[in-house]
Amino acid sequence: MTTNRLLEGFAAGRSSIGAWCVTGSPHAAELLAVEGFDYVCADCQHGLMGYDAMIPVLQAVARSETTPVVRVARNDTGEIGKVLDGGAEAVIVPMVNSRTEAEQAVAACRYAPEGVRSFGPVRSGLFLGTDPILVNRQVACLVMIETITAVGVADEICSTSGVNGIYVGPADLAVSMGMVPSFGSSSSKEHEDAIEAVRLACRRAGIIAGIHTGGGEQARARLDQGFDMVTIATDAALLRATARAELALARGAGDAGSRRAGAAYS
Repeated sequence: MTTNRLLEGFAAGRSSIGAWCVTGSPHAAELLAVEGFDYVCADCQHGLMGYDAMIPVLQAVARSETTPVVRVARNDTGEIGKVLDGGAEAVIVPMVNSRTEAEQAVAACRYAPEGVRSFGPVRSGLFLGTDPILVNRQVACLVMIETITAVGVADEICSTSGVNGIYVGPADLAVSMGMVPSFGSSSSKEHEDAIEAVRLACRRAGIIAGIHTGGGEQARARLDQGFDMVTIATDAALLRATARAELALARGAGDAGSRRAGAAYS
C-alpha cells in the first residue's frame, strides 16, 4: 500500500507545487506528473470532465510519485466519496462558507466513526488500502475559502476538526468583493489583505495554506509569503501561453519571455 505523499511532505515542513488538469486529457495529466509536480488536480468543478473522464486522469498520474487530487463540483457527500473511491488522495471542496459546511466536507472524507463516507474502495483500495482507520489518516480534506463571507469566519472554518487545509480561490474571492478577477497579482489591497487574513488563520489553526496562482513567478511569491501549497496553472493555460508565445516569435511579433500561464480562476 502507498501513503499520501502530499501529507507526508507537509508534515516534514515541505511546501508543494502543483498543476491542474482541466482538459480531461490523461496524457496532459501524465505529462504534468512526470515533470515532477508534487500534485496534479483533476478539476471536476470548472474542468471539462465528469467522473468517467476523471478516472483515466488519475490512472495517468498513478505512474508517478505525484499525488492525485480532485476538486469536486460541490460539497456533496456522495460525490466526495465517489472521487475518493476512484483514487483521489486529497479532495478540494469549493465554496465553503461556514464551520457547518466545513464539517460536512470532513464527514464526507472520513469513514465512521469520524465521518459518513460509505465503504466501497473500488480503486482507492489498490493504493491507500482498505483499513478505514488508516485510510482516514491518509485522505486530505481541503476546503476552499473564496468569498468575503468565508474570510470573515476564516478562524471558525480553519479550526474545524478534520480540515487538513484551506485552498484559497482568488478569482471567486475578487468577484465576491465586487472586483474583476485578475489573472496575475491581486486585484487590490483589500483583496490581498483578505488573502493574507486566510493565510494567518491557517497558521493559527496549524493547517495547510494553499492558493491558486497565475504562474511560476506568482507561485514563488506566495511561497515566500508563507503559503504551503501553490498551483502554478492549468494544463490548458500552459498550452495556450506557450502556443501564443511561439506563434508571436514565428511572426516576429514577440519574444520567448512573453509566456505567462495565467488562468488563476479558482
